[in-house]
Amino acid sequence: MATLRSELDHIAIAAPTLAAGAARLQQVLGVAPQPGGEHTHMGTHNLLLKLGEKTYLEIIAINPAAAPPGRARWFELDRLESGQAPRLATWIARTNDIQGALAASTAPLGKIEPMSRGSLNWRMTVPEDGSLPLQGIVPTLIQWPDDTHPAKSLPESGCSLVRLECFHPQADAVKRMLESIGFEGDVTVSALPPAERPYLVAHIDTPTGRRRLI
Repeated sequence: MATLRSELDHIAIAAPTLAAGAARLQQVLGVAPQPGGEHTHMGTHNLLLKLGEKTYLEIIAINPAAAPPGRARWFELDRLESGQAPRLATWIARTNDIQGALAASTAPLGKIEPMSRGSLNWRMTVPEDGSLPLQGIVPTLIQWPDDTHPAKSLPESGCSLVRLECFHPQADAVKRMLESIGFEGDVTVSALPPAERPYLVAHIDTPTGRRRLI
């Protein structure tokens, strides 16, 4: 049996609209995202920004032109209000064995579902209620088919992800989850006081210097 391994795949900005998310990215990083596509299964669409050979940033929002999916949308998008500011909502870890990682995870991640966007297909963990496990501070799991990754077809952006910081009152629970899925990568976990809201900070090198995306 292969050793269970996982690593950071991409980070996700949840936005009320793609335009709002793109404006936020331009403001913070000084760059524009690339067109992504539609997730018909979820009634959402996205924009993308390459951050490395197999790493990228995703802006995701409800697609107003899509039919309602008849279920809770992922990334807690149904809970966003129209004027709410886009934020770095969660991150996604790529694994070599999504079934094994889900079984080993010390945090509940939902169930594995097949997903698609255009010609891309993958499997991903999704809670039935669309929630983000541990408020988005532990990752969603994803497994791509061999030799398939969306970052390969994205143009170079001049940006790269340096590290991701995770802040949560239950920092030990986050660390245990990452250990349970065999995670390796430049992700740090720090504790917050019990009453404080969990959050993420992505440190990204851009053409004009290093920036912090929250």
